[in-house]
Amino acid sequence: MRNFASYLRVIFIVTLVTFAAEYFIDSGEKPAFLTFKEVPIFLTLFTIVLIAIEIMIASMNNLTNAIMTEEQKERLAEKARIASENIWYKKLYHKLLDQKPIEAEGEIELDHNYDGIKELDNNLPPWWIYGFYLTIIFAVVYLVRYHILGADNQKAEYDKEMAIAKAAIEEYKKTAKDLVDASTVEFLSGEADLAAGKLIFDNNCVACHMADGGGGIGPNLTDDHWILGGGIKNIFNTVAEGGRDGKGMVAWKQSLKPIEIAQVSSYIMTLHGTTPANPKDPEGDIWVDENAPAQDAPATEVEQNEEPIQE
Repeated sequence: MRNFASYLRVIFIVTLVTFAAEYFIDSGEKPAFLTFKEVPIFLTLFTIVLIAIEIMIASMNNLTNAIMTEEQKERLAEKARIASENIWYKKLYHKLLDQKPIEAEGEIELDHNYDGIKELDNNLPPWWIYGFYLTIIFAVVYLVRYHILGADNQKAEYDKEMAIAKAAIEEYKKTAKDLVDASTVEFLSGEADLAAGKLIFDNNCVACHMADGGGGIGPNLTDDHWILGGGIKNIFNTVAEGGRDGKGMVAWKQSLKPIEIAQVSSYIMTLHGTTPANPKDPEGDIWVDENAPAQDAPATEVEQNEEPIQE
């Protein structure tokens, strides 16, 4: 295997067989040659056989060359030279360059001579000319598409794709509870969520707020007064980020998952309006949900007893 082409043939064939094995053999996520030990064994034996064939062919060629006469060798070399010159990629290469052979450079020599350096009047390479024509065609298509027909440019395409991605993320957050935050949290009314929230409350919150939410070191959670605002979003934010600096509750976002904060916040909301054993005095301001639907004021007793005047 002294011929470089022999090495290329072996490498190409082995690579092709390897890709075929990966395509046809179902090996899951791992490569087939790592999943099945038979595959590397087969590839190794197959490579050895190919090398042996190349060695045999090279030996036969050497033997044939040894028994040939000089005249036969010359004829064979001439055929090989002609065949080499007629290979399609060599013809294409010379056509794309359009160069004059060194022997014919005198035909295109100009009269300019600089210290023995002569100038030749070569034609522009066809590959360069074809590339230039392609750029003109591309420019015309680009002009018509983006500046006349008004197709989206890169920035517009980017903005649209980002909008679609953000919408997909928001849609995913609706079902991915662990990605919930203070802006997307909703009250969890399911029994399982409230039971989980009560367990978290009993394990972490009763020391300051008491088991019934009446308050101790921490404020009363059953009345209408809230220091940092009521409602599921404000409670979630307070539990996650902590209370007032220096004297409030610690931030629980490092200890609890977002879904756990949502569960305990929902459970805290269920304590509102209950009657604790020893309620702490109200702290903060009365919190009213501005987004709650307006309710008509109840009619007074006088209004209820009034009868319409009959004309």
